This record gives sequence, structure tokens and C-alpha cells, in this order.
Amino acid sequence: MTAAPTTDRPLKPESLIGRTRLGDSEYRSVVRLLTWLGRVRAADVAHPRVRLWGVPAFYALGGIPALVLAAQDSGPAFVLTLAVTAGYTVPLLWRRQRPVLVFAFLVVLSEVSLFLGVDSGSSATQLVALLNLGRFGSPGQLAVGVVYNLVQTFVSIVFFNGLKESSQAASTPVLAFLAVVAILSMAALGLAGKLVNAYIEALQEHAVRLERERDQRARLAAATERARVAREMHDILGHTLAVIVGLAGGAAGLAETKPKRGADTLRIIAESGRGALAELRRLLAVIHDDEPDDTPLAPQPGLADLGALMERVRAAGPAVTLHLKGELTGLAQGLQLAVYRIVQEALTNTLKHAAPHTTVDVTVTAGPEAVSVTVEDTGPLKASGTDEHGKGLVGMRERAALYGGQVTAGPNSRGGWTVHALLVPISPAPDLTEKHSA
Repeated sequence: MTAAPTTDRPLKPESLIGRTRLGDSEYRSVVRLLTWLGRVRAADVAHPRVRLWGVPAFYALGGIPALVLAAQDSGPAFVLTLAVTAGYTVPLLWRRQRPVLVFAFLVVLSEVSLFLGVDSGSSATQLVALLNLGRFGSPGQLAVGVVYNLVQTFVSIVFFNGLKESSQAASTPVLAFLAVVAILSMAALGLAGKLVNAYIEALQEHAVRLERERDQRARLAAATERARVAREMHDILGHTLAVIVGLAGGAAGLAETKPKRGADTLRIIAESGRGALAELRRLLAVIHDDEPDDTPLAPQPGLADLGALMERVRAAGPAVTLHLKGELTGLAQGLQLAVYRIVQEALTNTLKHAAPHTTVDVTVTAGPEAVSVTVEDTGPLKASGTDEHGKGLVGMRERAALYGGQVTAGPNSRGGWTVHALLVPISPAPDLTEKHSA
């Protein structure tokens, strides 16, 4: 005989209840209760045959006195009592898989044994069958079982009361009361076991659902981080390579005519490359955070770094003017990074698509409700033109969208290209001042 397969798993109380919903004492009480229930279920799952065989064996031992008395009476009486005892105990091996069938069989057996006058000490197994009927049967089946047991108990007591002397009949009310209490207690325990099992299964399903949601959030966070890193790498590499290409073209012509300016240009190229490498190492360190790196990490660029950005672009040829308006120092670091990257990408497009002698005006304005960024060049456009559907413009729009803003881009009346970005909301920015960077 093997136990029915089960999918029960040990409970993890701390993962099944929310600490914020309970006080400290209630939380500890619930944890202790769930821990105890989890240990009981874990022991039952680890050793299922102990309870499966232990209960029938216990009630079989209760029938030994009746067997001894029957053996002293006659051989047929012993065989009949042994058969009745086996009939009361052996079916309990299927009490979980077939609770209704086992209960019905024991009911019939009790009627037969009553008719034959066989008094077996194992007849109490009918209460065990009632308990399992409550645990694994339906409420309607349990109600029918309770009613039948109550009726059978009163009929049996009245029947035996008629056979006994009046002195022995005095104990009939006590026996009736104890029988009713036993029947109702077993039914209540069976129903409570059913509710506890349902509650524990619901907790386990809830824990599984929470783990699944946690994994989904982790995957979503990883995908978001990969997209952020890809966007940052596009901005860094696109801008740096555009500057380096422009500087390299100028340095090639200056190498023979103006060696000193050519050398200065090459140094700017080296510095731009080192800066790009440092930013890339910082981004890759986020991905490979399990590998120690003693290299100090630079902070994310902000509005204070726009001056250095302008210098790199000027070194590549265009004449760039920066206008900063409003109280910009109090802006959040994330918003400053978004503004910096939008300006960087717009200047990168200028280096790619405009003539080297173009003039660029960069204006960053912090108003009371929004930050405005405008990058306007005078062109003229190269033959390749500007691809409005490129990844750079998409990246700028994504950054602006993070702050509830938008980006527009297109040709202007000066023969060049204008990029305008609006990022909202921000904190109010009083005391507007204007700064110019030549």
C-alpha cells in the first residue's frame, strides 16, 4: 500500500504574510502558527505512511480486548469478531482517497455488527471516517453523515436501553451526550481541517504568484536597464566619434601647414577618446557589477559640463554659442542628464550633417514650469541631409518623454536645422538671469 501522491510544500511564513498589515505581536503569532502548521505538514509529507498505517493500527489495538473475550467464548465468535475488527480498520487505508465510500462501508458494517450482536472495540473508526468526510468531502456529504450518525446513536442507545435493567439505564443521558459531542467534534475538526488546507493552499498560490511577479519585475528592470545603457552608449559613441572624425579631418590638413595646431587637435582627439572610454567603463560597470574595479567612477554629466561639451564641438569646426537662462543649478540630476544628452545628440547631428563652418546657437532655459532646450545651426546641410527617423532623434524624444515633454526637429529659415525640446514638470525657477559663453 502506497500513499497518495502529494504536491504539498513546506511553508515559508515570512513570505506569505505582509509585515505592514499586522502589528508586531500579531505578526509573530501568525508566523508561529504558520510555522507549526508548516512543520506538521512537512513531517506528514516526508513520512506519509506513518499516519496512513498508524491510525488503523491504533484502532486495531482497541479491538484486542473484544478478540480475547471472543476467543474465550468460542471459535466462531472469535472469527466473527476478527472479521468485524478488520472491517472497521482496513478500509481506513483509503480514507483520504475514498472518504464517502469508506464512511458508507463503515455505516453498513456497524448496522450488521449491531444486528449480529458483535461488540468490537474498533467501532469508533466510524468517527475517523466522519472526520475525513469533513476534510475531503463536500459540506452536503458531511451534513448527511452527521445526521445519520446522530440518528444511529439514538436508535442504538434506545435499543440497548430496552435490554438493560433500570439501574443501568440511568447512564443513558450521559452516554447520549458524550456520543453527540464526539460526533459534532469530529465533524467540526474535519471541516476545520478542510478550511486550514484551503487556506494553506491559497497562501502557497499567493507565494508562487508573488515570486512570479517578482521575476517579471526583475526581467522588466533588466530590459529597462539594457535599453538605458544602449541609449547612453549611443549618445557617447555617436557624439565622440563625430567629434573625432571632424577633428581628424582638420588635423590632417594642419599637420603640414600648422604643426602646432595639428598637435593640439590630436590632443583634443585623445582627450575625447579617453572621456568616452571612461563613460563606457562606467556604464559597463553597472552591467558587470560583480567584478571589482578600482577605477574611480565619474558622476553623470550635467549642465555644468555643457561648457566642456561646447569646447569639444568648437574644436571640430563649428562656432558654438551657449545661452543658459534661469535658475539651472537647482534642477534634479536626472533632468540635467536628460538636457545634457539632448544637447549632445543635437550637436552630434550638426557635426554629421552640417558644414564644418556652421554656426550653432544652444539655448537652455529654466522656466517656472518647464525646461526648454533649443539647438539651432545655420547649415548649410551636407548632401546626405538629416535623417529625421534616425536613432538620435528617437533617443532625444524618449528622454524628453521621461519628463512629460516632447522634441521637435526640422529645417529653419537660416538654411540649417533646429531641434527644440520641452521637458516638464520641474520646480519653479525664480530670479531668471542670462549667461553667455563665447
